[in-house]
Amino acid sequence: MAFNYDKYLRLEKMPTLWCWGCGDGVILKAFVRAIDKLNIDPNDVCVVSGIGCSGRFSSYVDFNTVHTTHGRTVAFATGIKLMHPDKYVICVAGDGDGLAIGGNHTIHGCRRNIDITMILINNFIYGLTNSQTSPTTPQGMWTVSQKSGNIDPTFNATNLAIASGASFVARETMLDPKKLEKVFVKAIEHRGFAFLDIMSNCHINLGRKNKMANAMENLGWIDSITTPLKKWEALSDEEKLNVFPTGILKEDTTAREYCDMYQDVIDFHQGKRKTITQDDFAKKI
Repeated sequence: MAFNYDKYLRLEKMPTLWCWGCGDGVILKAFVRAIDKLNIDPNDVCVVSGIGCSGRFSSYVDFNTVHTTHGRTVAFATGIKLMHPDKYVICVAGDGDGLAIGGNHTIHGCRRNIDITMILINNFIYGLTNSQTSPTTPQGMWTVSQKSGNIDPTFNATNLAIASGASFVARETMLDPKKLEKVFVKAIEHRGFAFLDIMSNCHINLGRKNKMANAMENLGWIDSITTPLKKWEALSDEEKLNVFPTGILKEDTTAREYCDMYQDVIDFHQGKRKTITQDDFAKKI
């Protein structure tokens, strides 16, 4: 029996405004199936999105939703999570939204290890505003802001998240929706900041301007630059260049979650606990 998405979508907003063949719809459907698999009440979910093609995500899902200003998804989500620590707070941002203007907030969300799931839809370009260079645009690719080819070094988003302290970090592509659904389940279940780098296609504003004339060619390129983590680990250092490992790259269940530590401080000042020390905020052993 086919999965019924209707209970999780704002049907009056259909069809979506995403371009034909865009991976955002595949990502949205995998996310909805993950919520259903976890049997989470939609009233207990808040989806926070920013500006860009990914920003439309919050318009289409029938949860509590907030459409925020550019780059501020994690900042808004942090406030929501602190007020409602028992709820599931999901950030959806693009590579420009989450790593450029919003890079500061992303780093500090990772550093705090607050229990937020961040879905970074990484299509390697500023898609909505017509093809400017983003922090993940490969060097040499044509963009409207670097027409001779991008000279900027690119971010490896998962390396940034790991270095910043996120306790769960994974990368997948939208090429395998079932695998994507499974990693969403694990990320949402994880207690702490879960960062997901989801590589997706923008064949309109990246692909066809860089010798990938259609969605399938753009998807073929994504497939060529990714490989499962175990296969990636078996490659030589030279072979690893410009190839991204997929799967769960970090999963730390010992790091304390930010809301839990904040509650310790509240309890101390309300007299519910007699002492509070540095050890209270250390990793669980």
